[in-house]
This record gives sequence, structure tokens and C-alpha cells, in this order.
Amino acid sequence: MAFNFPFTAIVGQEEMKLAMILSTIDPSIGGVLVFGDRGTGKSTMVRSLAALLPPMKSVDGCMYHCDPSSSNLCSNCLALTQSGKKLKSHTISAPVVDLPLGATEDRIVGSLDIEKALSQGVKSFEPGLLAKANRGYLYIDEVNLLEDHLVDLLIDVAASGENVVERDGLSIRHPAKFVLIGSGNPEEGELRPQLLDRFGLSVDVKTPKEVMTRIEIIKRREMFERQPEVFIEQWSLEQKKLQDQIISSRTRLLKVTVSDQLLIQTSQLCAHLGADGLRGELTMMRAIRALCAFENKKVATLDQLKRISPYALRHRLRRDPLDDTGSSVRIERALEEIFPK
Repeated sequence: MAFNFPFTAIVGQEEMKLAMILSTIDPSIGGVLVFGDRGTGKSTMVRSLAALLPPMKSVDGCMYHCDPSSSNLCSNCLALTQSGKKLKSHTISAPVVDLPLGATEDRIVGSLDIEKALSQGVKSFEPGLLAKANRGYLYIDEVNLLEDHLVDLLIDVAASGENVVERDGLSIRHPAKFVLIGSGNPEEGELRPQLLDRFGLSVDVKTPKEVMTRIEIIKRREMFERQPEVFIEQWSLEQKKLQDQIISSRTRLLKVTVSDQLLIQTSQLCAHLGADGLRGELTMMRAIRALCAFENKKVATLDQLKRISPYALRHRLRRDPLDDTGSSVRIERALEEIFPK
């Protein structure tokens, strides 16, 4: 049995932790892109996220684990409801699906079930990774090395929330709404702008410099590898506490007030930085609301805007050939100019 390192046991990387937590509180934020040095815990943190995700209701026997209370159903579940049958459901864990770099298009979108076609002469659809990730998380390690045709495919599905398969005599359409999480090393190549914009939040991670922090990371990893069950049990209380906080934050989310004045300030910042489109404002508003819900605050303020803006905007800024400073520095400078203390 494979064990995942506990999320709460990860040392440091507070920005990455917060971005992941906010994406679980409000999946409509649009996922997280994590760029940074090798060996900084990017993959470990994403895979540890699964234990924190609240369980969800799924239709019995549905390949796409449709939500029985939702109108966004697959064709099979929709046919059952239209025939007057009540959808039976059970509780499942939210899926966290890995999309490996070597995956083919058929493996991702789904394809004809060859075994059934040969043995029974029946055309049957074999769901792909997008079907498995529906209502969950799709994780792409080394996302900047993904092949261009797969990037185009993911952009289409991420935009529509549906996967459409027209091949091998099959015509399939099924829901594919997922939170996209990507990680990579910027030294190995850049991400295409079209896919870059699909990530709600972006985080830059660095190798820890403090000696004691590095030692603590090594100690915890060593303990986990030697006795994973014991180590997980030691952190079970902290894990449960954080999971409960995420669940309660979801219930508080719509009660958070974001004033018109704060929206004006958000738009002023995006316009000042020259961020393309309006996705930056939408992401910031949702992330600000999620941050307030997580911290049990009812009214969003300029303080939350300042904290969230680097996460939501650093990957949306165009490069200025006359300014070689990083995106984070440009955002900090803009905040000081627009909202002086």
C-alpha cells in the first residue's frame, strides 16, 4: 500500500500550502501552478492534498462519479433521471489523478474498449484520465514539458468543463470539471501562455536556505520512510484539524462580503500592471473570499488584496523588455504606488 506524506508535516513552503488550501476551499479559483527548484516538495505536497479533500457524494456505478444533486450529469445518469428513476449514491474520496508526461491522447480522453470490441463485438467507451479526474484534481508534473497537442486538448476541456470524444465510431460527451495543478522547473522550459492563463494561482518555490529548516525536513522524511504508518498517525490530529477547517471554510465562503470599493482597487491594480483579460480580477475576488473564509473573516479588506495579488497575477504579466525585474517585484512596486501606506 502506498502512503502519502502528511500535508501538515511539510516544513515551510507556506505560499504553496496556502495556494493549495485556497484551491480546495473554492475550486472555481482555477487551480495552482507551482514553479521552482527540483527537490522542494512540489510533487509531495500535491499528492498529500488527497487526504485533506472532503469526501463527496457520487452516483452508484457512474464512471464519471457524477454528483446526484447536480444538473451537470453524464448521458447515462441523465437518461436514468429522465426515465423517472432516483439516482442512488454513495460517498467517495475526491479523486487526485496524475497525468504522466508519457500519456497518450487516448489514455487522457478515453478510447474504444478493445477487449469488449474483440470478445463481444460491442462498441464500448473506456474512460480516460479526464473522466477519472472529474470533480477532483488533475496533477501534471513537469507541465512545461507537455506536448503541444495535449496542451491544446487540456485548454479546450478546462474551458468547457466537458470532454468530447469523436473517434473509432464513438460519440461520447461527459462532464470533466477538475482543478488543474501543475508543477515544473523553469530552467527546463516555459509554459505556453494559453495554458498558463488557465491556472488561477501561481507560486514560486525556492530551496530553503536556513540550516535548521533543512535538517528538520531531512528528519521528517527519514522518519516517514522508516515507519510511514506511525508517522502518519502522529500527524493525524493536525490533518483532521485542517480538514475540518477547510470544510467549515466552504460553508462560510458565500457569507464573505467583498465591497465595490475593493473590486475597484482590484481592477486598478490589474489595469496598472497591464494584466491581459479579466481573469485576473475574477481569480483575485474568489481567492480573497476563500482567504477570508479560511481565516474566519466576514469582510474582505485591502490587506487580503495585497496578500493575494502576487499569487493571482505573477503569471499573467507580460514581460517588459525595458524592465528585467521579476513579476513579484513588479506587483509589490505597483501595490506601493497605488496604495501607499
